[in-house]
Amino acid sequence: MAGRGITSPQWPQPAPSLTPGAGYEYRAVSDPGQLHPIAEPFGAEENDPNGIFEPGKKTGSLVPAFVNAYYEQTGVPVVGVSASQGGTEIAQWQGQQDLLTDALGRFAQANAYLQEVSMPVGHRFLVWCQGETDGDRETTPALYKARFRNLWAQCRQAGLETCFLVAIGQYNGVKGCDYTAIHAAQCELAREGPGVVLASDDFGTMQARGLMKDSYHYYQQAYNEVGAKAGRAAAAYREKM
Repeated sequence: MAGRGITSPQWPQPAPSLTPGAGYEYRAVSDPGQLHPIAEPFGAEENDPNGIFEPGKKTGSLVPAFVNAYYEQTGVPVVGVSASQGGTEIAQWQGQQDLLTDALGRFAQANAYLQEVSMPVGHRFLVWCQGETDGDRETTPALYKARFRNLWAQCRQAGLETCFLVAIGQYNGVKGCDYTAIHAAQCELAREGPGVVLASDDFGTMQARGLMKDSYHYYQQAYNEVGAKAGRAAAAYREKM
């Protein structure tokens, strides 16, 4: 999820400040020689014209809330690697010199850097939220699941252990798009595994609460709530590993 969070007079809650020591961003594209404290807009500088590329579009995500919640329960800091682009369908994440190829390349860079600076890594996780565009284009649930499993098999081969899946919400526009089938497919993927955990299904509540800012995206408060929920879920899962 790229993150399009903003505030409004009705929903003024900004992204939370990072708890000191809770996490760092590894900028594989723009500054691969050091870590930066996580701050919004997370990943704003990580634009590769040959891969993940959306300059100027990231405004606010669920990342600080996720990291704060995870750190609060585990005491373990997070190194986050931005590899997200809005408005994509899962066909663009299949490891065929595409967005997944770029994402796994960034992951490999981060692993190499952390090894170089002797920073131990306990676990390697993926946080995934995507699918609205597949709903718009009427990707069948069976095809979505097959493509997700192909994506996840490559991630596991690269060393990622668990995918914390944040399910998509509802369409909020006038075109009549329906995300029910893709949402159901995501929940099935989490039930069927392996290594896929439903970390939050809360985006589905945001339309009724008025927390969607347009047809697809949310006010920052929604990202904060979902991020905290997913971070707690990831922490609870880690403690049982």
